[in-house]
Amino acid sequence: MTTASSTSAPTLIGSVQRALRLLEAVGTHRDGAPAKQLAREAGLPLPTAYHLLRTLTHEGYLRRENGVFLLGAAAERLADDGALHNRRSRMTQSLGRWRDLIGAPVYCAVYREGEIELVAVADTPQAPAVEEWAAFGETGHAHAIGQCLLSQLDERAREDHLDRHPVSPLTRYSARDRPELLERLRSRERTEPVVERQEYALGTVCAAIPIAAGFTAAAVAISVPFDQSERLLPAVERLRAEVASLLRSFVFSISI
Repeated sequence: MTTASSTSAPTLIGSVQRALRLLEAVGTHRDGAPAKQLAREAGLPLPTAYHLLRTLTHEGYLRRENGVFLLGAAAERLADDGALHNRRSRMTQSLGRWRDLIGAPVYCAVYREGEIELVAVADTPQAPAVEEWAAFGETGHAHAIGQCLLSQLDERAREDHLDRHPVSPLTRYSARDRPELLERLRSRERTEPVVERQEYALGTVCAAIPIAAGFTAAAVAISVPFDQSERLLPAVERLRAEVASLLRSFVFSISI
Protein backbone atom coordinates (compact mmCIF):
# COMPACT_ATOMS: atom_id res chain seq x y z
CA MET A 1 0.00 0.00 0.00
CA THR A 2 1.27 3.49 -0.85
CA THR A 3 1.68 5.85 2.09
CA ALA A 4 0.52 9.47 2.07
CA SER A 5 4.06 10.77 2.38
CA SER A 6 5.28 8.78 -0.63
CA THR A 7 2.50 10.10 -2.86
CA SER A 8 2.90 13.75 -1.87
CA ALA A 9 6.69 14.09 -2.00
CA PRO A 10 8.22 14.30 -5.48
CA THR A 11 11.26 12.25 -6.40
CA LEU A 12 14.17 14.68 -6.66
CA ILE A 13 17.50 14.01 -8.36
CA GLY A 14 20.19 15.59 -6.24
CA SER A 15 22.77 15.93 -9.00
CA VAL A 16 20.30 17.85 -11.17
CA GLN A 17 19.48 20.17 -8.29
CA ARG A 18 23.17 20.83 -7.66
CA ALA A 19 23.84 21.48 -11.36
CA LEU A 20 20.96 23.96 -11.52
CA ARG A 21 22.28 25.80 -8.46
CA LEU A 22 25.63 26.14 -10.21
CA LEU A 23 23.98 27.45 -13.37
CA GLU A 24 22.08 30.01 -11.30
CA ALA A 25 25.31 31.06 -9.60
CA VAL A 26 27.10 31.49 -12.93
CA GLY A 27 24.15 33.49 -14.26
CA THR A 28 24.60 36.12 -11.54
CA HIS A 29 28.14 36.94 -12.74
CA ARG A 30 28.19 38.76 -16.05
CA ASP A 31 31.98 38.45 -16.33
CA GLY A 32 32.12 34.91 -14.98
CA ALA A 33 33.38 33.50 -11.70
CA PRO A 34 35.96 30.89 -10.65
CA ALA A 35 35.02 27.41 -9.47
CA LYS A 36 35.78 28.08 -5.79
CA GLN A 37 33.47 31.08 -5.69
CA LEU A 38 30.69 29.23 -7.52
CA ALA A 39 31.00 26.24 -5.19
CA ARG A 40 30.68 28.53 -2.19
CA GLU A 41 27.67 30.38 -3.60
CA ALA A 42 25.92 27.13 -4.58
CA GLY A 43 26.68 25.56 -1.20
CA LEU A 44 28.59 22.64 -2.71
CA PRO A 45 31.83 20.87 -1.84
CA LEU A 46 34.57 21.96 -4.21
CA PRO A 47 35.18 18.46 -5.73
CA THR A 48 31.45 18.13 -6.48
CA ALA A 49 31.36 21.59 -8.01
CA TYR A 50 34.39 20.81 -10.20
CA HIS A 51 32.76 17.61 -11.48
CA LEU A 52 29.49 19.35 -12.32
CA LEU A 53 31.22 22.35 -13.88
CA ARG A 54 33.23 20.07 -16.17
CA THR A 55 30.05 18.22 -17.19
CA LEU A 56 28.09 21.43 -17.83
CA THR A 57 30.98 22.79 -19.87
CA HIS A 58 31.21 19.60 -21.92
CA GLU A 59 27.48 19.82 -22.69
CA GLY A 60 27.73 23.46 -23.74
CA TYR A 61 25.76 24.99 -20.86
CA LEU A 62 28.91 26.67 -19.54
CA ARG A 63 32.18 27.78 -21.05
CA ARG A 64 35.50 28.41 -19.34
CA GLU A 65 37.61 31.43 -20.22
CA ASN A 66 40.68 32.71 -18.38
CA GLY A 67 39.95 30.62 -15.32
CA VAL A 68 36.30 31.67 -14.89
CA PHE A 69 33.04 30.02 -15.91
CA LEU A 70 30.38 31.80 -17.99
CA LEU A 71 27.05 30.73 -19.46
CA GLY A 72 27.52 28.76 -22.66
CA ALA A 73 25.64 28.66 -25.94
CA ALA A 74 23.21 25.95 -24.79
CA ALA A 75 22.11 27.99 -21.77
CA GLU A 76 21.80 31.13 -23.89
CA ARG A 77 19.59 29.26 -26.36
CA LEU A 78 17.27 28.31 -23.51
CA ALA A 79 17.00 31.98 -22.53
CA ASP A 80 16.47 33.03 -26.13
CA ASP A 81 13.76 30.39 -26.60
CA GLY A 82 11.93 31.70 -23.54
CA ALA A 83 12.12 35.28 -24.82
CA LEU A 84 11.00 34.10 -28.26
CA HIS A 85 7.98 32.35 -26.76
CA ASN A 86 7.05 35.50 -24.84
CA ARG A 87 7.35 37.68 -27.96
CA ARG A 88 5.25 35.28 -29.99
CA SER A 89 2.62 35.16 -27.25
CA ARG A 90 2.41 38.95 -27.16
CA MET A 91 2.16 39.13 -30.93
CA THR A 92 -0.56 36.47 -31.06
CA GLN A 93 -2.52 38.34 -28.41
CA SER A 94 -2.18 41.59 -30.33
CA LEU A 95 -3.33 40.03 -33.60
CA GLY A 96 -6.30 38.43 -31.86
CA ARG A 97 -7.33 41.74 -30.33
CA TRP A 98 -7.07 43.53 -33.67
CA ARG A 99 -9.06 40.75 -35.35
CA ASP A 100 -11.86 41.22 -32.83
CA LEU A 101 -11.78 45.03 -33.10
CA ILE A 102 -11.83 45.06 -36.89
CA GLY A 103 -13.87 41.94 -37.55
CA ALA A 104 -11.47 40.58 -40.15
CA PRO A 105 -8.53 38.14 -40.29
CA VAL A 106 -5.19 39.71 -39.35
CA TYR A 107 -1.86 38.46 -40.67
CA CYS A 108 1.74 39.18 -39.73
CA ALA A 109 4.73 38.40 -41.96
CA VAL A 110 8.44 39.20 -42.17
CA TYR A 111 11.11 39.08 -44.84
CA ARG A 112 13.87 36.92 -43.44
CA GLU A 113 16.94 35.44 -45.09
CA GLY A 114 15.64 36.25 -48.54
CA GLU A 115 12.18 34.77 -48.10
CA ILE A 116 8.67 35.89 -47.21
CA GLU A 117 7.59 34.20 -44.00
CA LEU A 118 4.05 34.28 -42.62
CA VAL A 119 4.61 34.47 -38.88
CA ALA A 120 1.07 34.43 -37.47
CA VAL A 121 -2.59 34.61 -38.46
CA ALA A 122 -5.61 35.45 -36.32
CA ASP A 123 -8.99 34.54 -37.80
CA THR A 124 -12.34 33.05 -36.84
CA PRO A 125 -14.77 30.60 -38.45
CA GLN A 126 -16.98 33.56 -39.27
CA ALA A 127 -14.07 35.51 -40.82
CA PRO A 128 -11.58 32.91 -42.05
CA ALA A 129 -8.14 33.65 -43.41
CA VAL A 130 -7.50 33.43 -47.13
CA GLU A 131 -6.73 29.86 -48.15
CA GLU A 132 -3.12 29.40 -49.25
CA TRP A 133 -3.86 27.85 -52.59
CA ALA A 134 -0.53 28.97 -54.13
CA ALA A 135 2.70 28.86 -52.08
CA PHE A 136 2.63 32.09 -50.09
CA GLY A 137 6.38 32.57 -49.92
CA GLU A 138 6.77 32.18 -53.68
CA THR A 139 3.91 34.46 -54.75
CA GLY A 140 4.77 37.70 -52.97
CA HIS A 141 4.20 39.62 -56.18
CA ALA A 142 0.51 38.74 -56.04
CA HIS A 143 -0.59 39.43 -52.47
CA ALA A 144 -0.66 42.56 -50.35
CA ILE A 145 1.75 41.29 -47.70
CA GLY A 146 4.32 40.25 -50.27
CA GLN A 147 4.11 43.52 -52.16
CA CYS A 148 4.39 45.42 -48.89
CA LEU A 149 7.53 43.49 -47.90
CA LEU A 150 9.09 43.76 -51.34
CA SER A 151 8.51 47.51 -51.39
CA GLN A 152 10.62 47.81 -48.22
CA LEU A 153 13.66 46.11 -49.78
CA ASP A 154 16.44 47.87 -51.61
CA GLU A 155 16.67 47.40 -55.38
CA ARG A 156 19.28 44.67 -55.21
CA ALA A 157 17.39 42.55 -52.67
CA ARG A 158 14.15 43.03 -54.58
CA GLU A 159 15.69 41.97 -57.88
CA ASP A 160 17.31 38.97 -56.22
CA HIS A 161 13.95 37.89 -54.82
CA LEU A 162 12.23 38.17 -58.18
CA ASP A 163 15.05 36.24 -59.85
CA ARG A 164 14.30 33.36 -57.49
CA HIS A 165 10.52 33.80 -57.51
CA PRO A 166 9.54 35.13 -60.96
CA VAL A 167 6.38 37.15 -61.47
CA SER A 168 3.58 34.99 -62.84
CA PRO A 169 -0.07 36.10 -62.86
CA LEU A 170 -2.29 34.13 -60.50
CA THR A 171 -5.53 35.81 -61.57
CA ARG A 172 -6.50 38.21 -64.33
CA TYR A 173 -5.93 41.05 -61.84
CA SER A 174 -2.33 40.11 -60.97
CA ALA A 175 0.73 41.94 -62.27
CA ARG A 176 1.53 40.43 -65.66
CA ASP A 177 5.31 40.65 -65.46
CA ARG A 178 8.27 42.00 -63.51
CA PRO A 179 8.32 45.51 -65.08
CA GLU A 180 4.66 46.05 -64.19
CA LEU A 181 5.21 44.89 -60.62
CA LEU A 182 8.34 47.01 -60.15
CA GLU A 183 6.56 50.07 -61.47
CA ARG A 184 3.78 49.51 -58.94
CA LEU A 185 6.25 49.11 -56.08
CA ARG A 186 8.26 52.20 -57.01
CA SER A 187 5.16 54.36 -57.27
CA ARG A 188 4.04 53.62 -53.72
CA GLU A 189 4.87 55.64 -50.62
CA ARG A 190 6.82 53.43 -48.22
CA THR A 191 4.55 54.21 -45.25
CA GLU A 192 1.23 53.86 -47.07
CA PRO A 193 -0.93 50.70 -46.99
CA VAL A 194 -0.59 48.34 -49.94
CA VAL A 195 -4.00 47.39 -51.33
CA GLU A 196 -4.50 44.30 -53.47
CA ARG A 197 -7.82 43.42 -55.06
CA GLN A 198 -8.26 39.82 -56.18
CA GLU A 199 -4.63 39.52 -57.32
CA TYR A 200 -3.91 36.45 -55.18
CA ALA A 201 -7.38 34.97 -54.72
CA LEU A 202 -10.59 35.76 -56.56
CA GLY A 203 -13.30 37.03 -54.26
CA THR A 204 -10.86 38.57 -51.76
CA VAL A 205 -9.34 42.01 -51.25
CA CYS A 206 -6.41 42.66 -48.91
CA ALA A 207 -4.43 45.54 -47.47
CA ALA A 208 -1.05 45.50 -45.71
CA ILE A 209 0.88 48.10 -43.75
CA PRO A 210 4.67 48.19 -43.30
CA ILE A 211 6.10 47.79 -39.82
CA ALA A 212 9.28 49.48 -38.65
CA ALA A 213 11.23 46.62 -37.03
CA GLY A 214 14.88 47.58 -37.10
CA PHE A 215 16.58 45.99 -40.09
CA THR A 216 13.75 43.50 -40.68
CA ALA A 217 11.07 44.18 -43.27
CA ALA A 218 7.73 43.33 -41.70
CA ALA A 219 4.05 43.81 -42.41
CA VAL A 220 0.62 43.37 -40.86
CA ALA A 221 -2.41 42.86 -43.09
CA ILE A 222 -6.13 42.17 -43.23
CA SER A 223 -8.44 40.62 -45.81
CA VAL A 224 -12.16 40.91 -46.48
CA PRO A 225 -14.48 39.34 -49.07
CA PHE A 226 -14.74 41.21 -52.34
CA ASP A 227 -18.43 41.95 -51.77
CA GLN A 228 -17.39 43.82 -48.57
CA SER A 229 -14.68 45.87 -50.29
CA GLU A 230 -16.02 49.10 -48.80
CA ARG A 231 -14.82 47.88 -45.39
CA LEU A 232 -11.19 47.48 -46.44
CA LEU A 233 -9.80 51.01 -46.29
CA PRO A 234 -11.51 52.06 -43.01
CA ALA A 235 -10.43 48.75 -41.49
CA VAL A 236 -6.78 49.08 -42.50
CA GLU A 237 -6.68 52.65 -41.16
CA ARG A 238 -8.00 51.33 -37.84
CA LEU A 239 -5.33 48.63 -37.93
CA ARG A 240 -2.63 51.20 -38.68
CA ALA A 241 -3.67 53.27 -35.66
CA GLU A 242 -3.65 50.22 -33.42
CA VAL A 243 -0.22 49.11 -34.61
CA ALA A 244 1.23 52.60 -34.20
CA SER A 245 -0.09 52.76 -30.65
CA LEU A 246 1.43 49.40 -29.79
CA LEU A 247 4.80 50.23 -31.35
CA ARG A 248 4.95 53.44 -29.30
CA SER A 249 4.52 51.35 -26.16
CA PHE A 250 7.55 49.18 -27.12
CA VAL A 251 5.46 46.04 -26.49
CA PHE A 252 5.41 44.66 -30.01
CA SER A 253 8.42 42.83 -31.43
CA ILE A 254 8.89 41.24 -34.85
CA SER A 255 12.30 39.78 -34.03
CA ILE A 256 11.18 36.17 -34.19
